[in-house]
This record gives sequence, C-alpha cells and structure tokens, in this order.
Amino acid sequence: MTRNMLVLASVVAVFAAGTAQARDQIRIVGSSTVFPFSTAVAERFGKTTSFKTPVVESTGSGGGLKLFCSGVGTDTPDITNASRRIKASEVELCAKNGVTDIVEVKVGYDGIVIANSKKAARYQLTLRDVFLALAKDVPDGNGNLVPNPHKTWKDVNPALPATKIEVLGPPPTSGTRDAFVELALEGGCKTFDSIKSLEKSDGTRYKAVCHTIREDGAYVEAGENDNLIVQKLEANPDALGIFGFSFLDQNSDKVQGSEINGVVPDFDEIADGNYLISRPLYFYAKKAHVGVIPGMAEFLAEFTSDAAWGEDGYLADKGLIPMPDDERDNWRQKARGLAPLTM
Repeated sequence: MTRNMLVLASVVAVFAAGTAQARDQIRIVGSSTVFPFSTAVAERFGKTTSFKTPVVESTGSGGGLKLFCSGVGTDTPDITNASRRIKASEVELCAKNGVTDIVEVKVGYDGIVIANSKKAARYQLTLRDVFLALAKDVPDGNGNLVPNPHKTWKDVNPALPATKIEVLGPPPTSGTRDAFVELALEGGCKTFDSIKSLEKSDGTRYKAVCHTIREDGAYVEAGENDNLIVQKLEANPDALGIFGFSFLDQNSDKVQGSEINGVVPDFDEIADGNYLISRPLYFYAKKAHVGVIPGMAEFLAEFTSDAAWGEDGYLADKGLIPMPDDERDNWRQKARGLAPLTM
C-alpha cells in the first residue's frame, strides 16, 4: 500500500469514527482581517448554492492556525484565514497531527492603517515616528538603547501634537500584529544606522530591538475585534488604532488613516505599492475534507471567482485590494486544483 493510500485510509477512518457528529456545513476560523471577506463569500455562497452558509469565526491568525493544525476530522476546522503566511513551525504542527495536504490560497492584499477619530486632526507620521513611539527600547541620541521614555507624540517628533501616546492594537496571536511589527516597527528601526548594523553582526539582538513593542501602557492590546477598536477611537479622539484597511474603508465616516511617509492609506496607493505598510492575505484549506464536508470545492471556486476577488468583485467593495490578473489566475488554478502547499 502506498503512502497516499495509507493517508487516505486513515482520513476515511477518522471521518467514519465521527459519522454520528458529521457536519454538513463548512467551518472557517482565523484572521480578523480576512473575516469580513470570508464572511461575504460565505453569505453569497449560502444564497446562491444548495449548500448551507459556512460558519466563520474570528480567532486571529495564530489561533486559527492552531485550531486548523489540531487534526483531521469533523471536530476540526476545514479552512483557516490568515493575514500572514503560515509559518514552517505551523506546517510541522499540522503534519504532526495528520494534516498533511494543505491547500494555500492567496486572497489579495491589504494595508495596515494607524487610524484616529475624524473628530481630531489626521496624523502625519513616518516609520521612524512609529518606531520611536511604540518600540520597547529606542536610541537615546548617544548610540545607546534605553527603555522608551516618550510619553507624547511631541516627544517623538516636535512636529507632532503634545498628545499622550495611546495606541490600540492587536494581540500577539494576530497576523496583523506580526505584519505591523515587521513592516512598520522594523521599517522605522532600520532608519537608525546604529541599529541597522546589528542586522549582520547580531541578528538576534537586532530582531529583539526592532520587533518588540513597549509594555508600559502606551500600546494597548485591544483583542481580535477590529470593529471594537473603531468604536473605542470614536469614544476617544486622542487615541490611535491599528487594523486592516478594510475596516477603515467600511468606517470612513468615523475614522481616518494616518499618512505614513507622506502617503495616505487608500485603495489606489495600496494597490500601486506606494503605501509602505501593506501585506498579502491568505486562507488555508484541508484537502482531506474536500468531498467529505459538503461544498468545500464549490466554496473554493466561489472565493476565487472574478465575481468575488476580481477588480470589480464584491470583495473589492469591502476593501480587499485585488491581485493583478496573472497572479489571480495562478492562485485560482492552485486553489481549484487543490495544489499542495510548498514552502
């Protein structure tokens, strides 16, 4: 018996053992950023096909992948959304628990915004400002790294207001936080030659300095619910919040995105690559569940249709930045062909 036959036999056995609790509805977990896009596809899918509307939960990218990788069977999620790419350690966890045939699908692109209430003035920030405001340790001007002493935005940059630094953002389990740290915090960190030189001489120290957010109250972990951050910004015009562009786009009457290095986060600037804090979005599906959980293949087809993720698709209306035509075609073929993940 070949390895593939053994895997198939074990999968069938797992599902057979759980027949009494068999599901007839797709279960999706993961990223709060991808959540509104996945929900829109699920709702359209439920209305236009004979299948039940998939259940979509917002658990954060890290939390979703942990659930997804817990095993194969009806008591585990079929799909997980992620606002960052799956890590090698997560692929290993999946394999350890029998999740070996993972289908990776890039959905499109998204910007990470640093927003505030429209009741206040729009912030004009640089990546250096962001680093000096939110990093745990910062340069003191004499080449030394010290615990972040900055209390107000004016302390960071004399051109900014003398407003207390209070930034509401995602927790460590969030892919948005991972991407924000890598793109914004590290982007500002690299503007200091003394720190940038560490990248080659002491990579571990460099990452610790550039990727560690302060823990003295200036950065407030606000959970995985980005809509809640928007509500808190409305209530507190002095605070700023970090979340995906789609939430800014859907709440443009209430909040505004800060300029980053002179570029406002809008659809065109992100699509053209001018806005520096942007990243790809993904979802991951279990090939072993296709043909067992009703509607899996059909859901992948709906999500990767031009009507959904195309330039004029209904997901663009919700703030998704579509991929170029050739990239979209490539990922569509992978998704519908159930191509296995390659790292």
